[in-house]
Amino acid sequence: MAKKSKVADPGVVVAYTRVSTGDQVASGAGLDSQQDSIGAEVSRRGWTLLETYTDAGVSGKSIANRPALAEALEAVESGQAGTLVVAKLDRLSRSLLDFAELMARAQCSGWNLVALDLGIDVSTPAGEFLASVMASAAQWERRIIGQRTKDALAAKKAAGVRLGRPSVVPAGVLDRIAHGRSSGRSLRAIAADLTAAGVPTARGGTAWSGSSVQAIIASQAFADRLRTDRGTAARL
Repeated sequence: MAKKSKVADPGVVVAYTRVSTGDQVASGAGLDSQQDSIGAEVSRRGWTLLETYTDAGVSGKSIANRPALAEALEAVESGQAGTLVVAKLDRLSRSLLDFAELMARAQCSGWNLVALDLGIDVSTPAGEFLASVMASAAQWERRIIGQRTKDALAAKKAAGVRLGRPSVVPAGVLDRIAHGRSSGRSLRAIAADLTAAGVPTARGGTAWSGSSVQAIIASQAFADRLRTDRGTAARL
């Protein structure tokens, strides 16, 4: 969360505009419309427009990797301006989580955030209420996403899908581990032999452990190798 900084006059504003497609960038129609709306509001309220920051040809899916938006936020959070204004909320962000975060940053640092199309203004009581609603909705969305991920993993596990990265251990190493177990050797002893022989682990490491050997034994690749060996033996 942004730290508290010098609060500027809310009447000193910076504007942010964005277009996401090459056609909009080339035609200028999207940017012209946004700038006209912001200019009209600046005149109506008697604001002083310090600067307009524009990200051209950039997606609104996330607030990350948008240089102009980063500059606009720096302007309000450093106290150069007191208000960040956008013509449309989706020009700022299409993510509920990102927008809730920006509203929280505005409230924490004392600058104002205005979205003209929805009448959002966090300096007003209605804007404060909306900020709290958005924060609650964002928290709900985080929990829903987490639950969906948990449910999806549980469903895969119930269907017998092995989770995690597939084994990249060569067949010869699988055979060596299988032989060690069939000979009655412990997991630790097998691990020591593999380490001493300089055999890389499944993740490219140099030191085997009993648990890493057990992970290989529990892997789909090991089970498939055993089935192959048994099928070969049955045909002989």
